[in-house]
Amino acid sequence: MSPSRVLVLNSGSSSVKYQLLDMGDSSRLATGLIERIGERTSLVRHTPLASGGEPRERTGRVADHEAALKAMAEELAADGLGLDSPELAAIGHRVVHGGKHFTEPTVIDDRVLAEIERLIPVAPLHNPANLTGIRTAVSLRPDLPQVAVFDTSFHTTMPEAAARYAIDVRTADEHRIRRYGFHGTSHAYVSRETARLLGKAPEEVNVIVLHLGNGASASAVRGGRCVDTSMGLTPLEGLVMGTRSGDMDPAVIFHLMRVGGMSADEIDTLLNKRSGLVGLCGDNDMREIRRRIDEGDAQAQLAFDIYIHRLKKYIGAYYAVLGRVDAVAFTAGVGENAAPVREAAVAGLEGLGLAVDAGRNAARGGGARLISPEGARVAVAVVPTDEEMEIAQQTYALVGKDN
Repeated sequence: MSPSRVLVLNSGSSSVKYQLLDMGDSSRLATGLIERIGERTSLVRHTPLASGGEPRERTGRVADHEAALKAMAEELAADGLGLDSPELAAIGHRVVHGGKHFTEPTVIDDRVLAEIERLIPVAPLHNPANLTGIRTAVSLRPDLPQVAVFDTSFHTTMPEAAARYAIDVRTADEHRIRRYGFHGTSHAYVSRETARLLGKAPEEVNVIVLHLGNGASASAVRGGRCVDTSMGLTPLEGLVMGTRSGDMDPAVIFHLMRVGGMSADEIDTLLNKRSGLVGLCGDNDMREIRRRIDEGDAQAQLAFDIYIHRLKKYIGAYYAVLGRVDAVAFTAGVGENAAPVREAAVAGLEGLGLAVDAGRNAARGGGARLISPEGARVAVAVVPTDEEMEIAQQTYALVGKDN
């Protein structure tokens, strides 16, 4: 029997998330998180799902990513799922930025590594950590196919009219300035699952996907292909997020430099870490914001209203881009769990065929579900995202046939 297991790795600057999946039956065998890498007290958390065992936690210094992946390997081996297993078909890596070049999952070789490294200037927080995880995994299993699945690849189908900024073309090309988009694995998975929920093929469906977490993005998906998305050169553009500003007049930056005396690094910190919901009201947790609103907090209400206003603008814009919309799908932490956000986002859009049924919207469920009224012209859905499964599926589709 051919090997059917895929290990999915998501290497951050100080953390490694992992899942081991069996693509034979799409089951999860183990999941884990190693965080605070390089700090005095690191945390290793592992859950052996295949055996139904209890989650395990241990603390102690994990010096670097090599030590982190070795700790992961030890945890997997303790459950009989070690990296030396002949059932392991490949390792799939989440890579945040693939630029314009990588349009699909790619088997990693020296050329691919060099290109990911070349993209570090447009993804300085993410690509270096992704590279470290890849190189460490290769050192542990040099004989195993390693596959890069890029956050940006789903959005490479955008037409130039959507991907280009209206700046001097030569300057843009020289510095690779264009709209790349992010959260691509989530948008790909959710758009496809939304089509399944409607009983149709992805090629038959136009979907607006709203990935609403601490980071948030929207996409317009026509027939399974992205034609527009809200994030741009970086994840800063677009919707109001937990700590990011989203869309803003770029002249604000010049004003803060000239009048506020702020440096580029200070403005970068302001817009990425001290803006969005946390900048507006001091909280970036939607549950806390809703609690404050219920207590009559005007600042929390204003933050919520700004968040919803931006969200509605993108729904309307992408409705215009697509021309026909079959479904609007909410996903990620806020999208899946915050009924008031979903209700407010489509309120007043009945003329576009959008509405939620109060009872369906309030009900909590674990799977994909419709929350629009029976017979609605446009389906409104809640579709839990599963980026690890998407990475595993893309990885196995690429290398599984060769095993």
